[in-house]
Amino acid sequence: MAHSDVSRLSEAMHKTDVLVVGGGLGGVSATLAALRLGADVIVTETLPWLGGQLTAQGVPLDEGPWAEQLIHSASYHTFRRAIRSYYRRNMPLTEMARAEVYLNPGQGNIGSLCHEPRVALAVINDMLAPHVSAGRLKVLHGLAPASVNMDGDRCRAVIYEAPEGETVTVEARVVIDATETGVLLPLAHVEHVLGAESRETTGELHAIEGPADPTDQQAITWGMALSYDPDGHHVIEKPSRYETFRDMRLPFWPGPQFDWTVSNHVTHEPLERPLFAGDTDTPYLFDLWHARRIAYRRNFRDGSYPSDITIANWPQMDYWFNPAITGDASQDAATVEEARQLSLSFLYWMQTEAPRHDGGYGYHGLIPRGDVLGTADGTAMQPYWREGYRIQAEFTVLEQHIGCAARPGVEAAEDFADSVGIGAYRIDLHPNSLGNRNTVDIDCFPFQIPLGALLPVRVQNLLPACKNIGTTRITNGAYRVHPVEWSIGEASGTLAALSLREGMPPRAFRHGEKLANLQAVLKASGVMLEWPRFGALTPRTRTGYRPPA
Repeated sequence: MAHSDVSRLSEAMHKTDVLVVGGGLGGVSATLAALRLGADVIVTETLPWLGGQLTAQGVPLDEGPWAEQLIHSASYHTFRRAIRSYYRRNMPLTEMARAEVYLNPGQGNIGSLCHEPRVALAVINDMLAPHVSAGRLKVLHGLAPASVNMDGDRCRAVIYEAPEGETVTVEARVVIDATETGVLLPLAHVEHVLGAESRETTGELHAIEGPADPTDQQAITWGMALSYDPDGHHVIEKPSRYETFRDMRLPFWPGPQFDWTVSNHVTHEPLERPLFAGDTDTPYLFDLWHARRIAYRRNFRDGSYPSDITIANWPQMDYWFNPAITGDASQDAATVEEARQLSLSFLYWMQTEAPRHDGGYGYHGLIPRGDVLGTADGTAMQPYWREGYRIQAEFTVLEQHIGCAARPGVEAAEDFADSVGIGAYRIDLHPNSLGNRNTVDIDCFPFQIPLGALLPVRVQNLLPACKNIGTTRITNGAYRVHPVEWSIGEASGTLAALSLREGMPPRAFRHGEKLANLQAVLKASGVMLEWPRFGALTPRTRTGYRPPA
């Protein structure tokens, strides 16, 4: 699909019904939903790729245990089917792999559909292409939001900085913030939260003690794509801060940052997880290589893939030295770059000093695959952002609504009368940016997405579409994964289009007949609003995807 090129824009002013700022999965699904209901849309994205965490961040689909059996969103199901169809139509699969109903191209054990980012990008572009051709959708790349023109409680326009120093303005009737970190919220002076809430405020079992702390944020991770040539020598140049990163150690971590021993996410006991635990051609092994493998060479005809391709996004690469979001642009940029250097340093350690499974040291044959992620050095286009600014919402999802331990005596999450979608994942938080808190990885029930969590307390026509909804930092750990982000975006795009059609603000749809109309439209679009009653769910089935033994 041909995208609009900012460097060739013939006008500095655009107008549209719905402006979607950010082209991640939430932004894509919001766009499709709004277009489906007749709204014209402009999507802006800083990076050259749409798809966010699935493409530009290189994070394979991380889904709940019913991803293959339960169609919680027809559009998301269509997206997943299109990925498998792309492989069957375009890639040199073996006949055995082609016949697999639940084809997992990478055989990664993080989920049942681990695939290459460029495939997801192609599918997204294909889904949007008819709307571009019809003139109802513009996709503008290379634009970073710089300010928001507000008129009281309404957003009138977003002003962008373009690569050549140009200023581009987009006026819209409804604005959807689908950025990875919720950057529009402070720009538009939307009441928001950043970092960790206090247990005194939220009453959550796993919230921090003492006052809320905006600098207490989950670690970011700058992923990279790797192949392996056992007989090759592909050692990168030594990063300048290599020794500093190699020798750093969290007070609660079982060893140095760079080691095959990590902290078990759930128990916090030492856990050995080497790069290779055996033959890489084994379909499933509990090692780092198999975790997020996106191309399993045995799924493809001989010679097509000289090596597997895996995504390195591992605990050793979690950057916990400083908060990545402070509001100081230069400081935050330096922090994010330091996170990239940490990842490159870990690659250098694996290539030169890491204990090998055969008794030696250093996997010289590890190859950074920039071609897989659209970069020169093998790192992703941006880090994996686990959290950012979140709206102060009409309703905030608390641990007491979805957490198993926080809901003693019941066997389901809270029912929300204003549900606009469903999701299922663990509450999963990585170590924090202060280096004083280990992982929080706890069971939670399959949950709903309440409309109240999508409504800012004051601003009338700005909606969130991903990790920036009304959750706490605790519940964000369950709502941040790919399929939930898609559902949040789908709900926001649907709500935006309906509010324009009926000439009413989005918050008017939270109750009564308007809510019933919204929910009816979502259901007609194939969105599930409540979980089927499976009976009592054991803690094991409340967890994320579990690979076959």
